[in-house]
Amino acid sequence: MNTHNSISLFEKACELIPGGVNSPVRAFKSVGLKPHFIKSGKGCRIVDEDGNEFIDYVCSWGPLILGHCHPEVLDSLARVMRDGTSFGAPTKREIEMAEIICSMIPSIEMVRLVSSGTEATMSAIRLARGFTGRDMIIKFSGCYHGHSDSLLARAGSGAATFSIPDSLGVPSCVVEQTLVAPYNDLDATREKFELCPDRIAAIIVEPVAGNMGVVPPSPGFLQGLRKLCDEYASVLIFDEVMTGFRVSKGGAQELYGITPDLTCLGKVIGGGLPVAAFGGSRKIMECLAPVGGVYQAGTLSGNPLAVAAGLATLKTLMRDDPYHDLEQKSARLENGIRNILDKNKIKNKINRVGSMMSVFFHPGPIENYDQVLSSDKQKFNRFFASMLEQGIYLAPSAFEAWFISTAHSIDDIDLTIKCAQDSLDEYV
Repeated sequence: MNTHNSISLFEKACELIPGGVNSPVRAFKSVGLKPHFIKSGKGCRIVDEDGNEFIDYVCSWGPLILGHCHPEVLDSLARVMRDGTSFGAPTKREIEMAEIICSMIPSIEMVRLVSSGTEATMSAIRLARGFTGRDMIIKFSGCYHGHSDSLLARAGSGAATFSIPDSLGVPSCVVEQTLVAPYNDLDATREKFELCPDRIAAIIVEPVAGNMGVVPPSPGFLQGLRKLCDEYASVLIFDEVMTGFRVSKGGAQELYGITPDLTCLGKVIGGGLPVAAFGGSRKIMECLAPVGGVYQAGTLSGNPLAVAAGLATLKTLMRDDPYHDLEQKSARLENGIRNILDKNKIKNKINRVGSMMSVFFHPGPIENYDQVLSSDKQKFNRFFASMLEQGIYLAPSAFEAWFISTAHSIDDIDLTIKCAQDSLDEYV
C-alpha cells in the first residue's frame, strides 16, 4: 500500500500542529503507525491522499450513522448555506431540532444546544451543581466525558481516597471534587455516597461505555445508580454523546428503560458537523441563564449549518427506522469475527450493543476498565495493521469502539470478515 503522500503530510503537520493532529487518537501512536490523511468519503468508504480506499468502521468516531456524504444531509447543507453560515441570533431550525430531540427522548423536556460533547458534559455538571447546591460528582474509571478539568480525574490509591489529576495542567483542587468508582460496581459507588452523603451533586456515566471499547452495563447497574441518586437527592446524568440515537432511536435510556435527570448528546445529532446538546426536566433546565442563575453560553451554539445536518440525519432516522437492519448487520459482523477467533483458538471477548462493538484479545469478561487494560494490546495492534493493509479502517486503538452505519452492506460486512480471517491467519 502506497502511503507516500500521507507520510509527507504528517511530517509537515508535525512541524505546525502538536503531534501532527488536532485530536490525539488520530496520530495512530497507540498502534505504532503513522496516520492516513483522508481525502474523501462516500457511503461506508473513505479514500486517503494516496488513493487507497477503505471500508470505514470509525465513521468520524460515531456521528455518521448514515455513512459519508448522505444525499439528504448534503442537500440540506446546500440549501441552508445559501442563507448564511452563522448569525449569533436565534433561528427557526433550532426550535425544530429541540422538538425532535424532546420527541425522541422522553426524559428531555427542555434542551440547550452547544458545539461539542465536552461542552455538553461540562455544562450539565455545572447545572447539576447549581440545581443541588452541592460541589462533588461521581464518575467511573474508563468513562470519558470530554476534556474539561473536573472530568480528567483518576482514582486515588484507596477506595475512600479522593481523585488525582489525569493530565498535566489540571489543578488538584479541581479534581478533589470528583470521586472515581469502577464501572459496573454499585457497592463502590454507594461507598462514595456514604463518604460524602450531603455533598454529591451528580453521577455522570456512559450508560454504555464506549471510550474504553464497548462495555455494556451489568444487569442492575444503571437501575442501581438511579436508586442511589433518588436516595441521596443527586442528579443522574447520562452521557449519551456516543449512544444517543445510535444504539436505539431513544438512546441507551430507551434500550435499558432508565430515566436520567439530565442527558448529554452529540455525534449523531450533528450528522458529521459539530453539534451537541444537554437536556432534561423543565425544573432543572430552567436553572440555566437567562432564566436561572447557572451561566452557560456559546457563540456558535445552534449553528445553522450544523443544525441543518443534524436535522436531516434525525429526520432520516425517524422516517426509515433503520435500527433492526443495523442490528442484523452488526450481529453478522460480531458473529463472523468471533467464529474466526474461536476456530483459531484465540482468546477473545467481543462486546457489542447495537451498532457499536469492540474486539478484545482477552478471554473475558470485559466489564470494567481494569479488565480492558489487561487485554492483549500487541495482538490487537498486529490485527489492526493487517486489516488496514487489506483496506479495513478500524479505530486506531485497542480501547475504542467500532461503528456500523446504514451504508455498510452485507457484502461489506462479509468482506470485512474475510479480511479478519486473512489477518488472523497471518499475524496472530
